[in-house]
Amino acid sequence: MSEAANLSEAAVALGRRRFVQVVTAVLSGVLTGLDRAWAVELHSLSPDQSSTLLAMIHTIAPHDGLDDAAYALVAASLDADAASSAESRRVLTEGLAGLGVEFAHDPEPVRVRRLQAVEPSPFFQSVRIKTLLVLYNNPIAWTHFGYEGEAFSKGGYLLRGFNDLKWLPDVPIAAAGRMPV
Repeated sequence: MSEAANLSEAAVALGRRRFVQVVTAVLSGVLTGLDRAWAVELHSLSPDQSSTLLAMIHTIAPHDGLDDAAYALVAASLDADAASSAESRRVLTEGLAGLGVEFAHDPEPVRVRRLQAVEPSPFFQSVRIKTLLVLYNNPIAWTHFGYEGEAFSKGGYLLRGFNDLKWLPDVPIAAAGRMPV
């Protein structure tokens, strides 16, 4: 391998290493409850607004046991959108103000009813779409749900994980069919 290729690989590895360090540092202190301080840097939202937003995100996509860091990434993404656009900031802050500070402390059935009332609004739709895009596209959620990532680089699913469904009974070898290669 040429020296240029070695240097290129070292730069990529250092970049990845630094990325992992930064992500770990940011996520290591992310709140584990609604009343804790955020470890992600917010530019547009106050602590009360961020608590309301986090409760909203939890209500839109409730998953018992999913680390709050995954939800915090959604809030950070919405905050970044608000910081980059005056219209996004206006929609987000007005929507959160409409929900009120007490929203974060309301029981889930009350939060669901209040969100159903604002469901057609651009505010709700933007938070819902961002929740779907960011929450389910990060390794924290993947780990929680048991998704191991793409399979092509690991040889595909057929011989790695395709048949590891725990809830199905074992199929007799005679009924399993022909195995490729």
